[in-house]
Amino acid sequence: MTAGTSNQPPVWDVVEARKEDFIHLSDRVWETPETCYMETKSAAAHREMLQAEGFRITDNVAGIPTALIGEAGEGGPVIAFLGEYDALAGLSQTAGATRHEPLTAGANGHGCGHNLLGSASLLAATALKEWLEQTGTPGRVRYYGCPAEEGGAAKAFMVRAGAFDDVDIAISWHPSNFAGVQRETSLANCRIDFEFTGRSSHAAAVPELGRSALDAVELMSVGVNYMREHMPSDCRIHYAILDAGGISPNVVQGYAKVRYVVRSPDLAGLLTLIERVKKVAEGAALMTETTVKSTILAGVSNLVVNTPLMDTMQGIWESLGPPAYDEADLAFARDIRATLTPQDIAASWNQERLEQRDVPLADFILPPHNEVRQMGGSTDVGDVSWVVPTVQAYGPTLAIGTQLHTWQVVSQGQSPLAHKGMVATAKVMAATGMAALQNPDLREAAWADLKRRHRGQVYQSPIPEGAEPPVAAMTAK
Repeated sequence: MTAGTSNQPPVWDVVEARKEDFIHLSDRVWETPETCYMETKSAAAHREMLQAEGFRITDNVAGIPTALIGEAGEGGPVIAFLGEYDALAGLSQTAGATRHEPLTAGANGHGCGHNLLGSASLLAATALKEWLEQTGTPGRVRYYGCPAEEGGAAKAFMVRAGAFDDVDIAISWHPSNFAGVQRETSLANCRIDFEFTGRSSHAAAVPELGRSALDAVELMSVGVNYMREHMPSDCRIHYAILDAGGISPNVVQGYAKVRYVVRSPDLAGLLTLIERVKKVAEGAALMTETTVKSTILAGVSNLVVNTPLMDTMQGIWESLGPPAYDEADLAFARDIRATLTPQDIAASWNQERLEQRDVPLADFILPPHNEVRQMGGSTDVGDVSWVVPTVQAYGPTLAIGTQLHTWQVVSQGQSPLAHKGMVATAKVMAATGMAALQNPDLREAAWADLKRRHRGQVYQSPIPEGAEPPVAAMTAK
């Protein structure tokens, strides 16, 4: 790993020197948890930091008020760091508490650690910017402030708008139980609203005059459940009723709305499955003599991994090593683990196919594996990875056994152990960006690997033409 000129500090030392400002940014975002497309305070905090660091800023990327880009440097390759800062609904939690203790009942919380995610990516981008300035290396560094990863597919809209057209390499990460490189692909995903319209009537006096939209929603659920037996076993379908038509059971519901999430290991399979779900909805409308309207709110592609970049990041992780946790970190992690079940803890080890050990925090780097594994979730990083060679780190910010989207993640979000994992990961990302800038052969190999993995397929956005970022609609999540 080349550190740069002999009289300039390596980029990971720049991360270490600048870490406190970005830990503060992470904590600030943790304190204002905002959900899908509503991240006004969080985006503003990142914008303020970009401005203070001298980045050239582009606002309202892809027509999204909370999406932004900061760029620094001139000429040379473009290295992109992807940041996120959206929270999750209903996960409010007191920082550092080792029992479920919401700050505000029913309020939002950073249950996926995106307060750390955006801050570490911006720290890595800032460190690489300073390294470029100190060494006189040609190249451009970009920080992409990406909202709405949790169900809003902002990056897919940004890709469709051409925001990544001139990027050479993209780098990101995610909070995790472990330190390492993400070598798993994700599920392609589409979020669709189905609105059924029927006719209201008095449910006792003249039920024959009513046409129940709620019946249509329920019949659609039955139809999709029967369809599960006849679709690939690695696909997933979930739903939530957004509007059941009212609270009066003596009124035939004339309107109802349901949101479906359809997932498949690849984009082609997703598009096929979407059409089948739509047919079930049409059948439910036919059976109930209602009408149905479907609206695709968001869609994301499956993640395309990149071997040259993964191997480069692996070597950097192994060179720099995991964070140095102290006894206070270990004690807090043990207290968090006391709130978890044995199944939670076993699941974390099983997901990585590792033999379980009785350690509260990761003191090692995940070993590489040659096969591409399938993870259960989805991410809009997938769309970036179809158009730009992309690599992601796992950052050790959680006690082993902590499952994402839980109050335990929120509780750890401002802890010293989380900050240490965030900073360690920022060093790895910055060093990966430095390697990509210095090594044209790496960039060429990364692009060749991406084209090989396309297998002749051309990227097709899962978001239909004309669909706009659902800034207003997503408030009904």
